[in-house]
Amino acid sequence: MKITILSVGKIKEDYFRKAIAEYTKRLSAYCSLEQIEIADEKAPENLSAKEEDIIKQKEGERILSKLDPSSYLIVLDIKGKQLSSEELAEKIETLGVYGTSHLSFVIGGSLGLSDEIIKKADMKLSFSKMTFPHQLFKVILLEQSYRAFRIMKGEPYHK
Repeated sequence: MKITILSVGKIKEDYFRKAIAEYTKRLSAYCSLEQIEIADEKAPENLSAKEEDIIKQKEGERILSKLDPSSYLIVLDIKGKQLSSEELAEKIETLGVYGTSHLSFVIGGSLGLSDEIIKKADMKLSFSKMTFPHQLFKVILLEQSYRAFRIMKGEPYHK
């Protein structure tokens, strides 16, 4: 299976880059992983709703330009469905059984995702009702993906 993670913004902190590198290495035993960083727009404080929409639309256009339209699109959205680690593993496994060989996960920028990207999604997934920085969330997504593959293979993992 191929997994693509499209994320808005660069990973600046070394400790996040190290964690990403570690999970990227671990996942290489289970899938082909592609990570694409999308340039973010400057988002100063006190933006109007219209200005926020313009920023999300610009970032959304960049995401669309990098998105494989044949992949199964999962957007990370606070309003999405929450799954346990086991349920995520089951979802990925079921998709594979029914012929899906490419999953794309999209992590939005500080303002979230454009309506266009959310509407294109095959699935909206939430890991929590809490908001996380996108750099940290990329680490969480990689860890949960790794955990899902371990679960699918019947290999031990921390519960």
